[in-house]
Amino acid sequence: MTKKTRFICENCEHEQSKWLGRCPSCNQYNTLQEVTVKPILPGGAGAAADVLVRSSKPRATSGTGGILQLREISVNGDGASRTPTGINELDRVLGGGIVSGSMLLLGGDPGIGKSTLLLQICRHMASDDFKILYVSGEESAAQIKMRADRLQVDVSGCYLLAETDIYAIRDAVNEIKPTLLFIDSIQTMRLSDLTSLPGSVTQVRECAAFFTYLAKETSMSVILVGHVTKEGSFAGPRILEHMVDTVLYFEGDDKDACRLIRAVKNRFGSTHEIGVFEMTEQGLTAIEDPSAYMLAGRPSGVAGSVVTCSMEGTRPLLTEVQALVTYTNFGTPRRTSTGMDYNRMVMLMAVLEKRAGYKLQNFDAYVNIAGGLRIEEPAADAGIIAALASCYKEKPIHKQIMVIGEVGLAGELRAISRPEIRVAEAARHGFSGCVLPAANKKKLRTIENFRILAAENINEMLDAIL
Repeated sequence: MTKKTRFICENCEHEQSKWLGRCPSCNQYNTLQEVTVKPILPGGAGAAADVLVRSSKPRATSGTGGILQLREISVNGDGASRTPTGINELDRVLGGGIVSGSMLLLGGDPGIGKSTLLLQICRHMASDDFKILYVSGEESAAQIKMRADRLQVDVSGCYLLAETDIYAIRDAVNEIKPTLLFIDSIQTMRLSDLTSLPGSVTQVRECAAFFTYLAKETSMSVILVGHVTKEGSFAGPRILEHMVDTVLYFEGDDKDACRLIRAVKNRFGSTHEIGVFEMTEQGLTAIEDPSAYMLAGRPSGVAGSVVTCSMEGTRPLLTEVQALVTYTNFGTPRRTSTGMDYNRMVMLMAVLEKRAGYKLQNFDAYVNIAGGLRIEEPAADAGIIAALASCYKEKPIHKQIMVIGEVGLAGELRAISRPEIRVAEAARHGFSGCVLPAANKKKLRTIENFRILAAENINEMLDAIL
């Protein structure tokens, strides 16, 4: 006899054979849940009868699940016990380390280095006192061992399990009792009670809920690796990101060695920090000075190149903005941006044409943020306008001048946040001066051998650097 499936409404317990978005009995949305029906042979009967296998709801107990008064709850330090991973750039993104009992979701394009990062975490953290269980649903244990040998990962306390059934994983966790659990990947895990295929919405949701319960009950930290779609979001239900404590995205191009780890959700830290890595034969190498890495190979004496500074959390990051403006014979000029918002670039070109008199209606324009970084904050507006104007007039900007500032629709330069940190970063890398909004100059201290030029609008800024 084969198993059957039914759909039961959690609200009114109405039963039917197919799933619907709204229960036809109580008219509530998203209340139908899939359950398994097992056929059995009752005593004295020759035909099979279907018996619905349903788990009873547990009764609430006192203790961690009981009602507590907020003022009586005691916490440790910042409220959670953190364990550093030994990888400084990753610890920066996490807020200091992995929190005990937390769920972390790591996503990125295929081949970007997710599995490599997990093995490097094993190299730094695994020991007899800190056990790590690496569960792989995509690779065999021998394949993971080959990668570990290449990365020179040979430590005690690291266990491998090639399995997709979560009940087998639960038994392994009860046997080994690891402090940290890796699931690579959540889309390959399956709950045998469900008839749907691994990677389906139901399987991903239920497996994630299973590991969340396991993590909270045992105070074991869990890192889930998630597949991403071609749009860059996690495959499966959106609820997956809501169930975990931290969501990390691996960013980068497979043609470029630079890799970025960015937190889009972090219940225990900031979501503005990024970690910068370089992919090498020995794995991911942390880049301690990203500004120097981003400016390496910058051309000298070329029109259309300027350095600006963006803030990534508490870290100032010097980046090169490149612009190319070329005449076109076609009626509609082309606009292309890489590393920044396209609509923002079009708006800045309109401001440059209207407020500064640059006739760009017959010119193609291309703007690129060198190094594979994506800049979102408006403090780079002045640098983009300076690069466009420099290429249009064929006048190079001095290599040791940094340009920062937000540009308004009236062409004014508006104040930016943390100008002193940006200026100090430029001075540390040997820059001789910078151009910034006049409103920021009042709060800056004088730096030896460093000139600060203040401008009220883009016309003053362009006159100073061109």
